[in-house]
Amino acid sequence: MSTAVAVTVTPEMAGWRIDRALAVLIPTMSRERLKALIGAGQVTGANGAHQRDPARKVAPGDALTVVVPPATTPDAVAQDIPLTIVFEDDHLLVVDKPAGLVVHPAAGNLDGTMVNALLHHCAGRLSGIGGVARPGIVHRIDKDTSGLLVVAKTDPAHEALSRQFAAHTVERRYTAVVGGQPLPADGTITGSLARSSANRQKMAIVAEGRGKHAVTHYRTVTPLADAAKIECRLETGRTHQIRVHMASIGHPLIGDPAYGRTLKPHRAVLSELGFARQALHAATLGFVHPVTQEKLSFHSDLPRDIVDLIGRLSL
Repeated sequence: MSTAVAVTVTPEMAGWRIDRALAVLIPTMSRERLKALIGAGQVTGANGAHQRDPARKVAPGDALTVVVPPATTPDAVAQDIPLTIVFEDDHLLVVDKPAGLVVHPAAGNLDGTMVNALLHHCAGRLSGIGGVARPGIVHRIDKDTSGLLVVAKTDPAHEALSRQFAAHTVERRYTAVVGGQPLPADGTITGSLARSSANRQKMAIVAEGRGKHAVTHYRTVTPLADAAKIECRLETGRTHQIRVHMASIGHPLIGDPAYGRTLKPHRAVLSELGFARQALHAATLGFVHPVTQEKLSFHSDLPRDIVDLIGRLSL
């Protein structure tokens, strides 16, 4: 059965392409997928007119409806992979993901992912709005980032959670260990993000209007030896946002293979501990339950590897 997703263009999107606006308003779908739906006549305006040109400019207040066809059978297969479930009901579940676990299948990681584990755990009862091989996935964290994720079991739950993410009302706090000690100790980083023109596997800060608006609030929790334990609160949630933003002010995450430059004093510590990932953990996740309207908040303790890293760098 098809699902209709209704959204309204916000003032800051004035003059944007319709596919770009929809990609921000419906973060569960990629821009390419939305382009395909536009071309297939699955997007309509307030008067029911089909929007078939992905380059059409939108205006504030435009009401758009995207009809999402039933999800095809996912390529992913159910696999009995242990998951740490911190909350579950008939509508959603919250998972505490370990570092090293890929969220959904992709080239190079066709199985052994969290999606494979969810298909087994939920016995196929997951939202299909995310498309092929992405059942239930409302948002993601990187393979080597640990911490909390919410997963939708039903399409209505998926849509309601997606609206909260799009409105930036979901509470997301991360704990990170960065090189050096930020000055000022607390601050806000604003910088639009887009794929790097030099390396498509990486993100980069670009001129406002060219990428997706991104804001990170950080505060120093504990000064360490040539490093600091910090908390980052996401106002927006973009790919690699914390990693790129912290690197942009000269304090990359320790162990980050893409955006970091490991300081000489830290190399021996990382080698001795066998620490081979960015020091980033999704510690707090809060949102309004899409059905009961109860305010939910979850916390995940730091994993042992980051605890050990902080211990070794303590002053």
